[in-house]
Amino acid sequence: MDTRLSNTASMSDYWLPTYPGTEAAVLLAMARILLLEGLIDRDFVRRWTNWQQFMSEEKGKPEASFEEFLASLQEIYSEFTPEFAQQESGIPARQIIEVAREIGRAGSAFATHVWRSAASGNLGGWQVSRALEFLNVLTGSVGTRGGTSPASWDKFVPAPFASPDGQDEWNELLWPREYPLAHHEMSFLLPYFLKEGRGKLGVYFTRVYNPVWTNPDGASWIEVLRDEEKVGLHAALTPIWSETAWLADYVLPMGVGGERHDLQSQETHAARWIAFRQPVVRVARERAGEKFEFTYGANPGEVWEEDEFWINLSWRIDPDGRMGIRRFFESPYRPGERVSVEEYYRWIFENSVPGLPETAAKEGLSPLEYMRKYGAFEIKQEVYNLQNVPLDSEKFKGARVDSLDRVVIDQNGKTDPVGVLVDGKAVVGFPTPSRKLEFFSRTLKEWGWEEYSLPGYIRSHVHWTSLDREKLEFVLIPTFRLPTMIHTRSGNSKWLNEISHSNPLWIHSIDARRIGVSTGGLVKVNTAIGHFVLRAWVTEGIRPGVVACSHHMGRWRITEEDGTDRWCSALVKIEEEGNGIWRIRQIHGVRPFKSGDPDSERIWWQDAGVHQNLTFASQPDPVSGMHCWHQKVRLELPGPDEKYGDILVDTRKSFAIYQQWISLTRPAPGPDNLRRPLWFQRSFRPKDKAFYL
Repeated sequence: MDTRLSNTASMSDYWLPTYPGTEAAVLLAMARILLLEGLIDRDFVRRWTNWQQFMSEEKGKPEASFEEFLASLQEIYSEFTPEFAQQESGIPARQIIEVAREIGRAGSAFATHVWRSAASGNLGGWQVSRALEFLNVLTGSVGTRGGTSPASWDKFVPAPFASPDGQDEWNELLWPREYPLAHHEMSFLLPYFLKEGRGKLGVYFTRVYNPVWTNPDGASWIEVLRDEEKVGLHAALTPIWSETAWLADYVLPMGVGGERHDLQSQETHAARWIAFRQPVVRVARERAGEKFEFTYGANPGEVWEEDEFWINLSWRIDPDGRMGIRRFFESPYRPGERVSVEEYYRWIFENSVPGLPETAAKEGLSPLEYMRKYGAFEIKQEVYNLQNVPLDSEKFKGARVDSLDRVVIDQNGKTDPVGVLVDGKAVVGFPTPSRKLEFFSRTLKEWGWEEYSLPGYIRSHVHWTSLDREKLEFVLIPTFRLPTMIHTRSGNSKWLNEISHSNPLWIHSIDARRIGVSTGGLVKVNTAIGHFVLRAWVTEGIRPGVVACSHHMGRWRITEEDGTDRWCSALVKIEEEGNGIWRIRQIHGVRPFKSGDPDSERIWWQDAGVHQNLTFASQPDPVSGMHCWHQKVRLELPGPDEKYGDILVDTRKSFAIYQQWISLTRPAPGPDNLRRPLWFQRSFRPKDKAFYL
C-alpha cells in the first residue's frame, strides 16, 4: 500500500495506491471480509485477545460467549464495506476483496510491515499500524513461522556491569503532560516549549542529530539555538559537519561505525543475536604490535570513540565520587580505577550474553577474544510463540489469579501482572496490562480517548475532502528517500551523490497539465508557513491529487569552504528579514573542488536538491505525539524573480500552527494523577514516583 509506485511497489503482485491517510479504512474493510467469510484463526483470537474484558466492560456481558464477541465484531465493523473503503481510498472494491482473501489463505504465515508512510504521515496514523496488526491477530500470525513477530522478541540488549537507578525528576521539556501516550520524547517541539518559557537548557548535546535540517520548521531551531537565554551551551556530537553543528559552541567529532566499539542487535529473522563492532584502524595496529589507551590515538583526526568519550566525561564530572556518578564508571576488575572500553565489553561478554562463555571456551578463547574474532554470536534460534512460555512457579511464589485471568503479584502497594491463565495454563503472555493482545484498550479509554479504544479509522488532516482542487491544492508526501540515499544522512558518499543528487516533485501527468508544467520545469510549492521552488518530474507512478518529494536532500552551507560536505551541498545565502521571516537563496549548486581526493575535481553534476522540511509546520498527533509529515500544499508556477532552491519561511505562522495542534491534546494527569501509564516502555525510565503529578 503506497501512493507512489516505489521500487517495492513495482515488484508487487498488487499495488494499492491508497489516497494518503485512508489506509486504515482499507485494512478494516479487509478485516470485515475475514470475519464474514470465516477466514480467521478462531482459536488464536479466543486465546490471545482480551475479548472477555471487552464484552464485560463495554457490552455489560461478563458471561458472553466467544460467538457473541465475533458477532459484535461484525456489527462494529459493518460500515467498513469494500465500497466504503473504495470511496475513501480510491482502491477498487474487487482488489480489496481479493487481497483480503489472500491474507485469509496465508493464515499464520501473513507477514506485515509498517515504516514511515501512513503511520508517520497522517493525523491518526497510529491507527493505521493498529488496523494492520488487527489483521495479524485475526489470522493468528503473531509470533509464528512466516508471520510477524514483536520487534523486542528478536533484539537482545545485554546488561552492563553497573546501571544507576532511574532519575527522581521528570523532564517536561522532553515528556510534556500534553502527550502522556507518546511513544518517544517530544524533542521536535523543543523550540516552542522554550519560546513559551517552559524552561531553559543549561547544556544541550545534539548527538548525531541535525534538527535544523531534519526536523520540521528548522528556522525556529535556528532562532532558539542562537539564543543564549534559552540554550546556554550547545555541543554537537557528530561525525560530520551539519547545518546544526554550524550553530554549536562546541563541535565534538564522533567516530563513525568503523572508528568505534559498539553492540548491535536487530530483528533480521526469528532469532536473537548480538554483534560486536570494532574500530578498524585500532584493531589492525594493535594486532601489528602497537598499544593504545584510547581509540582516538589510532583514529584519523584523533577522533574520540563515543564509549570512551562518555566514560571520561562522566569520570571528570565527579572527580571525587561525591555525586554518586563515578562509581558507575569504575572498572569491575580494578576497583577504584576508571573502566576501559575493553573491560566494559569484556564484562558484558563474560556475564550478560547467554551461551557465549561456553561457546568461546570450546575454542580455547575468552568471550572477548571470541567476539573479536567472529564479530557476532547467535544466542537463540527459532524464536516463535514466546507468549506461550510457562511461568516459573518458583520465581512467582505468592502470585494469584485475578478476575481477568491474569497472574498477578501484590507488592509495594501495587498489583503487577506477570502472566496470564490461558486454557488452564499459566504462561507469560504479552507485555500489556491484560497480558493479551488488546483489541480493547482500557488505557486509551482511561486516558481520555474512549472513542479510539478499538482499532478504527481516523480521517487524516490531509483527507481529500479538505482540499480545494480548483485552487490547485494537493497533498505533499515527504516521507520517502531516494533509493540510493537510504544509505546515508551525511551526504558524505561521493558515489551515491553522483547517482542521486536531486529530489524533484513527483506529479501526475493530469495535474501537470492543469498547472502547465513539464518535467524539468520549475514549480512553487506553498505550505502553511512558506514555500520552496523545485523542478517537476511528471510521472504516472503517483495517483492524481497527490505530489511527492524525497527528503534527506537539499543540503546547504553558508560559506564556500566550511560546513556540510561539498559533494552534496549548495552554497546559500540566508536572510532574516525580521518578524520571523527567513529566506534562503542558492548562490550556486555543487561544483568541482580541489581536495586530497582527485574525484572531487571530476564532479559533473550541479544539483544538491531542495530542502523542504524548513517549510513544514510542526503537526504533532494529539494522541501519539508523532509529527504528521504529510502537508496540504498549493502549487503554482514561480514568479519572474523566483528561482530553483528558493525557500521562504515565517516562524510566527509555525508557532501559531503548533498552538493549534497542541490544543487538540487531552493532557495528563490520567488515573491516579499519573503523568504517563506506568506500564508504557521508556528509555532511561525514571523512578515510579516521578510518574505522579
